[in-house]
Amino acid sequence: MELRFDFYIGATPEHVWHVLTSEEGVKHTFFGSVIRSTFQVGDDLAYVGPGNDGDETVHVYGKVVAFEPQQTFSFLEHPGPSYHANHAELQSRVTFQLEPVGGCTRLTLINDQWTEDHPSFTNASNHWPMILSNIKTYAETGKTLDFGY
Repeated sequence: MELRFDFYIGATPEHVWHVLTSEEGVKHTFFGSVIRSTFQVGDDLAYVGPGNDGDETVHVYGKVVAFEPQQTFSFLEHPGPSYHANHAELQSRVTFQLEPVGGCTRLTLINDQWTEDHPSFTNASNHWPMILSNIKTYAETGKTLDFGY
């Protein structure tokens, strides 16, 4: 199972990278969550924000597997503990790739290496386009999309 999305963004790879990895950018584009990580390969990572467990809900957590500024950011992730009792057994890999194309940036997201029968696959296939659209809009305009919640 694999999810793959390509978005073309009217911003430099440096600016898109900032949106993907800075507290400000992540908070605006990932529904109020922040990313907690040293961004060192092998170190922990977590997206934390408003949710089932209050303002400090862990939505996903895992380990950084690649981090090449303005090019590639990849991590293995598990759903947060409040989503599935067997969260530690459930895993997928998320990879963001940036490539300059003319005066814009191609952002490719690949979400693969899913644990068999992973219950979050359908949810991810619905939410990634929203998040990526939000990243594109925010990088281009400084504003986010209103999804009604």
